[in-house]
Amino acid sequence: MTMTNTKNRDGKSLSKRDVSIAAWRWMFFHHCAQNFERMQGAAYAHTLSGSLEKLYKDDKEGLAEALTRNLVFFNTEPQLGAVIPGISLALEEDYALNPENNDPEIMVNTKNALMGPFAGLGDPLLVGTLNPILLSIGIGMSQGGSVMGAIFFLVAWLAIVVPMKYFLFIRGYGLGIDAIKLISNERLKEMITSILTIVGLIVIGGVASTTVAASIKLTFESGEMIISIQEILDRVMPKILPLIITLTSFHLIKNKGWSINRLLVAILIFAAGMVILGIM
Repeated sequence: MTMTNTKNRDGKSLSKRDVSIAAWRWMFFHHCAQNFERMQGAAYAHTLSGSLEKLYKDDKEGLAEALTRNLVFFNTEPQLGAVIPGISLALEEDYALNPENNDPEIMVNTKNALMGPFAGLGDPLLVGTLNPILLSIGIGMSQGGSVMGAIFFLVAWLAIVVPMKYFLFIRGYGLGIDAIKLISNERLKEMITSILTIVGLIVIGGVASTTVAASIKLTFESGEMIISIQEILDRVMPKILPLIITLTSFHLIKNKGWSINRLLVAILIFAAGMVILGIM
């Protein structure tokens, strides 16, 4: 293989602008050309393609090999997973500059080894924790038909995710192969997961208490004395009925395997029955 590229004074052929462009390519195209054969493979190759063209310049054979090994199957959570193509870019650059001291299999094995853990970490943290938190806040802001809830979710999500993806890509490139040691720190992952889970439960619990409406209309009358069942329940624990409904819904979904649609139909039937009977 004939290498025609030359090193910069810092020993790297890629400039900050090259790495930044690759990061933005991943930002916008990580789910382009999604298919069951390669999943994010085409997007992965596209992310690195501009930098690879600069590294290999007129070496078409080397460029073809680099693109081919980055076109294979790849699938992960794309937000936290942005660190992986960053690492790959650093490894590809090092291999292009020093092919005699590197094994191309390392690059393939590295991305294959990282995509699973990041999918397992990113989905619960972002899809399962961050999104419900933001959506819960947005739902609370949407009472009365306000569009502010939807606007809040879009702005907040982009404000968190876009800088995070860019930073992780750049950080992955800076760390290179050393990033694997940091990523594999189980104690760090457990700490982050615990913190986000606690925050998520607090926010969702607060939203449930303000958005779930349930009250008992039944009263006990004896002469001129009228006792409200709801007032008694409020003295025992305010919002106890919304709490029971929320926990029951959680139990049915988590432990009984109910779908969201089935749960919604059951709630509608239950609510209609309670209203007809004059209980709620």
